[in-house]
Amino acid sequence: MPKSKRDKKISLTKTSKKGLALKQQIIEDVRNCVEKYDRIFLISVHNMRNSKLKDVRGDWKDSRFFFGKNKVIALAFGKSPENETAEGLYKLSAALKGQCGLLFTNRSKKEVLQWMKEYKEADYARSGFVTDETIILPEGPMADFPHSIEPHLRQLGMPTALQKGVVTLIKEYVVCKKGQTLSPEQARILKLLGKPLATFKLAPIGVFSKKHGYKQLASEDDAKENIDQMDVEETDEIDNT
Repeated sequence: MPKSKRDKKISLTKTSKKGLALKQQIIEDVRNCVEKYDRIFLISVHNMRNSKLKDVRGDWKDSRFFFGKNKVIALAFGKSPENETAEGLYKLSAALKGQCGLLFTNRSKKEVLQWMKEYKEADYARSGFVTDETIILPEGPMADFPHSIEPHLRQLGMPTALQKGVVTLIKEYVVCKKGQTLSPEQARILKLLGKPLATFKLAPIGVFSKKHGYKQLASEDDAKENIDQMDVEETDEIDNT
């Protein structure tokens, strides 16, 4: 049987920029950051929004936020004491799991943790978001809405009608219930109502410093849930420079 023309071996050096070359560039960037910055914070991002993250990067121009594939970043850090880029960094490499990111910085541990505790930005929830409150709209006119939007509200499932040119709910309507996972329609309704239920925030999972090595601060889930209860003074005892 003749050999297929498609059966050809391709060298990785000839792959696109999204292949080997890109991975090598990421590894190089990460290792340069390890040399440049004294601390690396492993973080989780609650309700990720690119626009919010862009603002944060603007406020932290002296630092570097890094989001990428965990396996590639772990390779850059080193997965064992024998090949780690800095002493103790392989422990941070092992902690790279799930949806997480990195903050490379020379700012003090206390300053970073205090900022993460205080920084929050309200935003509109998207489909898949689990609500923490019940929102019910009473029957009656909805004067804030223009009459032209009434057909769209009905398409979203709201029991509306035009009465004397005014958008009106013909019966009480439950937009969402506490603990419910939002559908795309519910998320759109909440945005039209001007009710931002989601909060964009960053939570620390762990921190690496060249002086003290890696310290786990919380699991990814605990970081998201318990950031408000984080004791900055206690976590700063080890590294307050």
